[in-house]
Amino acid sequence: MRILVVNWQDRESPQAGGAEVHLHEVFGRIARRHEVTLLCSGFAGAASRTRLDNIDIHRVGTRMTFALLAHRYYRQALARMPHDVLVEDLNKIPLMTPLWGGGARRVVGLVHHLFGDTIFREASLPVALAVWMAERPLGPLYRHIPFQAVSQSTADDLVERGIPRANIRVIHQGVDTETLTPDESSRSEAPLFVYLGRLKRYKGVDLVIRAFAALAHASARLEIAGVGDYRPALESLVHSLALSERVRFLGFVSEDDKRSLMRRAWGLVLASPKEGWGITNLEAAACGTPVVASNSPGLRDSVRDGVTGFLVPHGDIVALSSAMGRLAASATLVRTMGRAGRAFAEGFTWERAAQETEAHLVTLSSGG
Repeated sequence: MRILVVNWQDRESPQAGGAEVHLHEVFGRIARRHEVTLLCSGFAGAASRTRLDNIDIHRVGTRMTFALLAHRYYRQALARMPHDVLVEDLNKIPLMTPLWGGGARRVVGLVHHLFGDTIFREASLPVALAVWMAERPLGPLYRHIPFQAVSQSTADDLVERGIPRANIRVIHQGVDTETLTPDESSRSEAPLFVYLGRLKRYKGVDLVIRAFAALAHASARLEIAGVGDYRPALESLVHSLALSERVRFLGFVSEDDKRSLMRRAWGLVLASPKEGWGITNLEAAACGTPVVASNSPGLRDSVRDGVTGFLVPHGDIVALSSAMGRLAASATLVRTMGRAGRAFAEGFTWERAAQETEAHLVTLSSGG
């Protein structure tokens, strides 16, 4: 096959996140057997053309101008190529690829998650309204194309927006179970909880901090890894709750440091109102660490409640703190859930995700 993927960024972008990890882990493997081209935005110092993970990459514009320039570049440089499939990795603002025309025989939507109302918790009102409005035409304009969703929660969201369920195939993301492995000897002696992700308002890190403050375990610690513009507000919250001696902000952490942090932790805590899948949950599980998370779309797909961790009502600080307290009170429970989490994570490999995606695209390109 000749596959064209359209995504806002590639993995070398400073703004790259989970969608870019998924793209390269999956399509990098597919590119060993098929021709894969990626159209994405550029960034300061980036070459306009490069090759990563066997993928031929075309960069145009910037993160802010990509939506305005992508279609024109496609018409000028890529439409004449006979692509069997055009895959739009829908995130942020949909690019309306079903209207592009050109050389692709089939357009396929790939969705991690859609913002919906959650964008109003993060962006300014004008920006949030623009993103919210951009997602409105999704049902009418995309309802006749096939979709790949990374979770059942995302599939349900698409159905609510008017995409026929019969058009949606759920293919879960993978996790690196070879690098991310348990090491129970690394576990912190005292209860340690961690948050790992972007420090953005909508991520609910403030809920994690407030739940930790209510925890009746004086020896417990909380470490927060990640960067984002919400960090100053979170640091102020920690100071106001007199937690400065028990809460640490780690900033950006390397992959090795991330693995070490998850191995040391008694629990990973995530409290966002919506995710596509919650890959960090699976990464923690692969390291043998339980998860405490909001019972929200995406996160509920990557935690087996009562087995690999606990799901609690989103925004319920008392319930969140109580679940953390159950882990803090029992190293045995931490080990038991951690081992169950490892077994759970082993069912989600990148190779499986790539094989299922490849088979899906082969079927679609042949008229299935």
